[in-house]
Amino acid sequence: MLEQTLLLVVTKATTLTFGTLLTYFSYRAYRRTHSGSLRALTVGIGLVTVGAILGGGLHQLADLPLRLSVSVQSVFTALGFAVLTYSLYTEGKPQQAPEPVRRGGSQNG
Repeated sequence: MLEQTLLLVVTKATTLTFGTLLTYFSYRAYRRTHSGSLRALTVGIGLVTVGAILGGGLHQLADLPLRLSVSVQSVFTALGFAVLTYSLYTEGKPQQAPEPVRRGGSQNG
């Protein structure tokens, strides 16, 4: 039993680490390009990551039954995969980033 708990904790920590990194890097890419598909990618990866952590946390920390915890994780995973699928099929031009506000100096640049 202890070995199973340790395995669960290690795999959830790994999921949190890499899921957070993927979410962060996709968010940075979205901020650079303002692409709707990258925004959806960020949300999808975030949902899958949160679901994995929430499912394990509900079972281990909140002492909820395994079936309920896995069900919560599955809902987040399904939603995340739906958003990820949308991110691959969304079309359109990237939005233009707003012009930076200039302070002081001449108005002609």
